[in-house]
This record gives sequence, structure tokens and C-alpha cells, in this order.
Amino acid sequence: MVTFDGRAPGTPPHVWDERLAALPTWPLPRTGRTVVVAAHPDDETLTAGGLLAELAAVGRPAEVVVVSDGAGSHPGSPTLGPADLVRRRVDEVRRAVEVLSPASSVTLLGHPDGALREARDEVAADLRRVLSAGPRVATLVTTWRGDGHRDHRVVAEVCAELAADLGCTLAEAPLWLWHWATPDDPAVPWDALRGLPLSDHAVVLKQRAVAAHETQVEPLSDHPADAPVLHPRFVRGLTRDVEPFVVHAPARSAAPDDAPGADAGAGAGATTLPASYFDATYARHDDPWGFTDRWYETRKRALTLAALPDERYARVLEVGCSIGVLTAELARRADALTATDVADAALDRARARLGDDAPHVRLVRGALGGAGDDALPGGPFDLVVLSEVGYYLSAPDLAAALPDLLTRLARGGTLLACHWRHPVEDYPLPGDAVHRALARAAGAAGLTRLVEHHEADLLLDVWSRDPRSVAERTGLR
Repeated sequence: MVTFDGRAPGTPPHVWDERLAALPTWPLPRTGRTVVVAAHPDDETLTAGGLLAELAAVGRPAEVVVVSDGAGSHPGSPTLGPADLVRRRVDEVRRAVEVLSPASSVTLLGHPDGALREARDEVAADLRRVLSAGPRVATLVTTWRGDGHRDHRVVAEVCAELAADLGCTLAEAPLWLWHWATPDDPAVPWDALRGLPLSDHAVVLKQRAVAAHETQVEPLSDHPADAPVLHPRFVRGLTRDVEPFVVHAPARSAAPDDAPGADAGAGAGATTLPASYFDATYARHDDPWGFTDRWYETRKRALTLAALPDERYARVLEVGCSIGVLTAELARRADALTATDVADAALDRARARLGDDAPHVRLVRGALGGAGDDALPGGPFDLVVLSEVGYYLSAPDLAAALPDLLTRLARGGTLLACHWRHPVEDYPLPGDAVHRALARAAGAAGLTRLVEHHEADLLLDVWSRDPRSVAERTGLR
């Protein structure tokens, strides 16, 4: 069971020793900036203190960024209120980093402890600002997405997106995994784990730095609410002579942020997914993404249809129609609709769904960025819908495909794009990267953004060659 009660002993550290000692080696980063992003003050030491010490020893100190204020570690404490605790933890993290790497800078973002999911956009903006200031980041280190702790997951997801954008190595450090799991737990990412060997000196420095976080390892008083947050046995397991990281190599070579194709993905390999991927997906599931039974999908279709600036369209292109659930609803707003997919099974299911009730709908094989038999129809179209498709392409392929797609828009034509925001292991790009690439392509083509809808799970943008608002289109102003 996943638990974050560090006051409890948890899994004995020694049960991990043999497997961790046998991990493939992750060599110390040798070039560029290394930035360690901690969800809480003390995560920088507990997960990457050895890395900080080793980099300092070779004259390449890393930077440390702490996302939350640490105010949530002692709820109900009669000794320290939240404001006093924040001040203590700020002092502690500065002392700890001073021990590990005296030349390292420490940036404190001060977001609320335990509420990083609610502040996700602000966290992402702050981290992007820090990472974009100065030379290129080569290695980004943070907490692990699978740790089970919500703050750790959110910070890691944001860092994965930023690492994809920056084209840098991402190293995620498990922390609570060692507490709640055992070596045979399927949640342990053994295939992806790498070990950074630590010198005796680095281990000693890490032990001293952990001790500097006094509020976490020492009692504030005899009151139960003032007990140490971290059990001594748990801490011992974090000061061994190897630091484990889940390491993701850069998805692409570095490119300037404003260069074509400068967005890259968090998925393995970051290459465009082949048609065989979708053939296999549809062979396993009739409705792979739950279009027919998930409220999330029903709501998203309603948002998509409501965002369209015109009530009706003469010619519509839907790219990646899947089993035709959105297709059926778009058909009610179109005089002629062409829907494409790269998987024949998807097209067959879409035909079965539409039946004989939509003779104005044409279902054809075609893919974003496709060529030959998989090329998209030529247009022109008054509306193009690109829903949950762009992140299947690599960054260079998407950068080439979007301008080509926009040539299919008629004069006054509109493009709607909607994508899931969270990283998916198989996909070359996250949704945010798709929409940034689209903004570059649409801006270069002279389109106006009419709708910009952001929420935690999805992005929805509407771009048009016709800059008029809905009120202007309908004569209200």
C-alpha cells in the first residue's frame, strides 16, 4: 500500500541493497547546466544530495529550485505555525545546499505545500522562467512521477514537459517508493533505473545535509504532532553509496526555443507512431480511449462543438476520426464531412456507427503528415478538426505537417485543435508541445486565435483565417 508516513519504519533499507548495487551506472553529467527541482525543501538532499556533492567536487555546481514552501510537514504543531515552519525550512534548505555544494544557487518558488496540483500552471510558468534564464539546461533532475505523492507527481510531470521542450536529459528520483514498495513490487521501474555511484566524501556530505533539515529528522517537542517527519531507518536508506534515478535521454538534439520543431516529447524514442501501433491498439480494444462511456470524453466533445465559431460549415475535415463518435456529432453541423484515420479497423467501426444516416460523410484513410495512400485529402475545407492526434508525431514531423495541414483551409476557414495535456509514455509529444507548435504554424500563416481554453487535463484552441468574433459573425456587434 502506498503510504507517506515517514514516521513509520516502512520497508527495511537493506532489502533494497542488492538490487540497487547492481543497477547500470548513470555517469555524472559532464556538460551544460544541471538543475535539481525539488517538490519540497529537503527533496533536493534526500533524492539528489550525492549528485549535488559530486558535481561540486568537479567544479560544475548544479542549481537548486524548490517548488513548495514546506508549510505542510507538521499540521497541528503547537510549536511552529505554518509561517514559522516556512522560515525554518528556508534556512534548512539553504544550509543543506551549502554543505553539499557551496556554489549552488537556491531558488525558492514558495508555492503552497500539498497544493501543487491546483497551482500547476503557475508552477510550470515559474520553472520555465528559471530554466530559460541562462545557458541551455542539459540535465533536469526532479522527483519521480510514480512515487505516489501528489506533489512529487505534479512537479515531475511539469519537468517532463519542460525537458521535452528543452531537449535535455530528465532524471527522476524515487523517494517514497523505497518506503512503501518492496523489490518485487511491479511498480518499481527496474528497467529504467540507473545508479549514480557516490564517493565516501559525497555520502558523508549527504548525511550532514540531511541532518541540516532539523524539522524533518528531529522532534520539535514532545508533543505527538511535533514528531520527526522522517523515521531514522527510512533516512538511513537514503544515504547509501548509490543514488537511483529513472533516466530519460533527450528526445532530440537541442534547438532554440523558437526554432521549427523545437518541441520534443516525453515518450520513448520520440519518433512518429507507425500505423501498426494503431492497428495493434484496435485489435486489442473496440473503443481504446473510452469515447463511448467516459464522461470526460462526453464533456470534451461538448466543449469542442461549443467552441466552433460558426453554427454550420459547408466542408469539414476531421483528422483522426477513430471510431467515429465525434464524427457523428460533427456531421450534424456540416454539409459535407470527410473523416480520416490511419487504421482500417477504426474506419470500419466509424462506418458501422454512422450507418446509412449520414450519406454526406466520407470516411477515408489518411493521417496527419501522411504521404502516398495515407496523405490527407486536399481540400479546401471550411473547418479542420485536429482532436487528440498531434502528439502521435515526432517534433520534426509535426513541424512539417502543420503548415501543410493549414494549406487545406479555405479562405475564412477555421482549425480546431484539442489535446490531452498529461504525458503518455508511448506518445512522442505532450499536448502542450503540440499546441505550441500549432501556435507557431498558425501565426506564421496569418491565422487569428479565436478560442484559447486551458484546463488541467486538456487544451482547446481555435484558429481562423476569419478574425471576427462570434458576435461579429452573427451581427450582434
